[in-house]
This record gives sequence, structure tokens and C-alpha cells, in this order.
Amino acid sequence: MQNDVLNRAAELADNSVAYALATVVRAEKPTSAKPGANAIITTDGTLTGWVGGSCSQPTVIRQALKALQDGEPRLLRLCPPERMGQLPQAGVIETVMRCANGGTLEVYIEPHVPRPQLVVMGHLPIAEALATLGSALGYEVVVMGWDVTPDRFPTADRGCVHLDFAQIRSARHGNVPHTFIVVASHGNYDEAALAGALKTTAPYIALVASKKRSAAIMEYLGEAGLPEEQLVRLKYPAGLDIGAVTPDEIAVSIFAEIVQLRRQHQLSSVDSPSPAEIAEAIDPVCGMTVNIATARYVTDYAGQSYYFCNASCQRSFEKEPDRYLVKEQAHAS
Repeated sequence: MQNDVLNRAAELADNSVAYALATVVRAEKPTSAKPGANAIITTDGTLTGWVGGSCSQPTVIRQALKALQDGEPRLLRLCPPERMGQLPQAGVIETVMRCANGGTLEVYIEPHVPRPQLVVMGHLPIAEALATLGSALGYEVVVMGWDVTPDRFPTADRGCVHLDFAQIRSARHGNVPHTFIVVASHGNYDEAALAGALKTTAPYIALVASKKRSAAIMEYLGEAGLPEEQLVRLKYPAGLDIGAVTPDEIAVSIFAEIVQLRRQHQLSSVDSPSPAEIAEAIDPVCGMTVNIATARYVTDYAGQSYYFCNASCQRSFEKEPDRYLVKEQAHAS
């Protein structure tokens, strides 16, 4: 099982797909999961592997999705109500686990997010400076254009001597911009590069050019049939206005703009619930959180749907629904 999970993680990493790795680091009996048990959770809430049964999985998935949003790892402690708060520790997220077994699990959740991608279209000094700075900042750097050779761009991850738009991968990770395109060909193939780049979903597409040159390119692209909703996405001139003059300074101004965009979206996404978090319900029997979209145990009673983490809770509710509804109302008040 562990090898299957690790193989899945390697497969996702090779394909630049974000995932979180959840690993049981401590368990107090009785629990079904033991230390070393692990699972992969992807951004759609799919869990592959084993970190316990229906009592622990929904909470692990929910925390994994939060980790993928904010990029921060977390240590999760799931324990019975009577043990809550007994071992307060900084950085530990305690969550009640109401299953009958009464055990405790501690699960470490580590997000693995693909490197952001910088696509540079150009082969002159500003393109060289962008590629060098992008690599130093941990970006996946792809350079396209004339005379793009390993000697000229030794730090780039990939280089193409033509405009290969298939190299541009998923534009976003969750709510955070993840793909950034900079056209810096200085008039050599600006129009062709922008015509292809603006058809992608990349949230940042910028042109290194003067305002006069940029206006002429925009007019050309409009006459070539690119719709207005694509044209307005182009940022020109590229970068923040910091008075940059040299190629290295211009590259810094562009990256300052990219970092600003990424961090603004990252901060706003931390407070935004993921789609998988919105569609949730509370099991009226045990109090566990249940993902509505994937719930297997559902009962309709008095015109309302109730969702359960397992068949046992569902059977208990169906035998005495009013008992658990009274309990649920008392808990809510």
C-alpha cells in the first residue's frame, strides 16, 4: 500500500499536479490506522491510500485541501471529545473524533505544489536575465525563441527554438496564479508570440516594449481578429515602474509584478473555502463531517436529507430519527 501511494505521488509530481501527502505519525489504540500509514489527497478531494476509516478521512481531506490552498503543512490530532485540550501544542490542529473506538490519531499533512511556471518568449539580454532570475527564485523556466540554446540559457528547465505553446501548462493552482508569460523578443516575433499566448488561460501575459510599440502591436492583433476580451489581458509595458533601465533591472521589475500578483491571490484564497469544503454536512449521530458530493450513506426524513459517515450511523438514525434530531438541535443551540 505504501509503495502504491509513493508511486502515485511520483506520478503526480512528474505531471506537475498538486497533491497533499498525509502520514499517520502517532496513534493511540484502538485505531485502524497505524504510524506510517499514508495517503495522497488531490485538489478534487480524492483520497488514495489509508489514514483510517470514515471517522478520520473527511477531516484529513478537509485539512489537506486547506493545506493545498495556503501551501502550509499542518499536524492534525483527531481525538475523542474527552481528550480535547489535554495536550495543547502550538501548531497542532485538534479535531474531535466521535467514533466508538475512542482512539487518537496524529496525522502530518504536507502539501506538494508544482513550481510556478515562467514562460519567456525571447532570446536577447532581458530574456536571459528573466530566465536566470526565475531559476534562482524556484520557478520552472521555459524559454522559446530564436537562438535559444543551452549555452545561452543554462539555467532554464526547457528551451525551444520555436514557439511551442504546448509547453505552457495549467495556468493556476487552486485560486493562485501559477503560469506567467513574458514576451521579450523586441520586435522579432512579438505578434506571433502574443497571438498564441493570449489564447491560453495564463493570468499574467506581459510585453516588454515601449508604449508606442505596444499600441501598434495591439492594433495589429485587433485587426488580426483577436477579441477584445483577450487583448485586455495583456499587461504592457511589463513590470512595475521602478525606473528600471538595464536588462537585469527590467527583469527585477517584472518579477516584482509577478510576485505581487501571486501573493495577493494567495492571501485572498486562504480565506476562501474550496468547492469541496462548501458541500458538507454533519452526521447527526456521531457529529463527523461528511462530504455531500461523495456521501454513500444518505437518508431522507421529513423532507430533508441527512448524511452519514458510515452504515452504522445511518442505521442508528433510521431506527430513532427524532432522538438524533433533538440531539442535533440541542448541539446547534
